Amino acid sequence: MLGKRHGILLVVSGPSGAGKGSLCTALLRDCPEVGFSVSATTRRPREGEVDGVHYYFLSEEEFQKAIDAGEFLEWAEVYGRRYGTLRGPVEKMLAAGQDVALDLDTQGATMLRKIRKEGVFVFVLPPSFNELKRRIIGRGSETPAEVERRLREGMGELRLLSLYDYVLVNVSLEKTLRRLQAILEAERCRVSRQECLPNLL
Repeated sequence: MLGKRHGILLVVSGPSGAGKGSLCTALLRDCPEVGFSVSATTRRPREGEVDGVHYYFLSEEEFQKAIDAGEFLEWAEVYGRRYGTLRGPVEKMLAAGQDVALDLDTQGATMLRKIRKEGVFVFVLPPSFNELKRRIIGRGSETPAEVERRLREGMGELRLLSLYDYVLVNVSLEKTLRRLQAILEAERCRVSRQECLPNLL
């Protein structure tokens, strides 16, 4: 009999505007068996974002209390705001054999890589610098100065590519999604992830 495997921790990162958030949303839409951990943040909600659905929106004081209590699996400061992954929900899903997708910036992924070496780390790239700039401006949620800062820091994140197992160039969301699903399926079949194999002898 096959034993119940431990869930896979799938970490998706990329520059702001590369499409990693849209990719994770599409993955959860098409793969309901994959769990998703809602991150906590100290930034203000964007239009249409719902507390507890897109993020847990915390004050600086609330976020610091969670850090002090050891409630975060990872956390980082990005563009002057703090983001973190709550430990409890992720550990519970993984222990139950459920795969979990995390949408993380490179700081959080670096921290997580140190303690979760068995995780699967995927870096999402835009097809070009100009396309990245177009996407960020198109959101309409950043000032010109913030756009330039995101572009500058996004290019700097490329230095961390060696941290990741896979890279996806996001030209088309649907094509990139199929590749991400293929990565996840291949990782599920790794011998090292099988806790118990059938006795065929």
